[in-house]
Amino acid sequence: MRPAPTICPICQSELEIVRLHCNSCDTALEGHFAMGHFSNLTPEQLHFIFTFVRLEGKLNRMEQELELSYPTIRNRLHEVIRALGYEPGKDDSADVGEETRSTVIADLEAGKINAEQAMRILRGEEE
Repeated sequence: MRPAPTICPICQSELEIVRLHCNSCDTALEGHFAMGHFSNLTPEQLHFIFTFVRLEGKLNRMEQELELSYPTIRNRLHEVIRALGYEPGKDDSADVGEETRSTVIADLEAGKINAEQAMRILRGEEE
């Protein structure tokens, strides 16, 4: 089975999951479902993450396994961190109140904002 595409091939907008189906009992669920944090990562970035986890985050072992230099490993790690919506080395401690969080979730569910905008607001990058 192939991973679900995340970008529309026609207009390049973010795709959304609206139907789930069970092949075993033919049950179907319809609604708006999140793709997950890793859905926007490239196959290479996913391979990097799986290797990172398997090697317990030890960059020196990753150097040997992937036959890459330490700076290259760090750069790839930073690329993955950015692809997940974070900035390497930046403390992710934006203090967002419960009211703001609830408003963002409601706006997201209503389609007023997309997932990327919601994440930026929750990280304190925009309001």
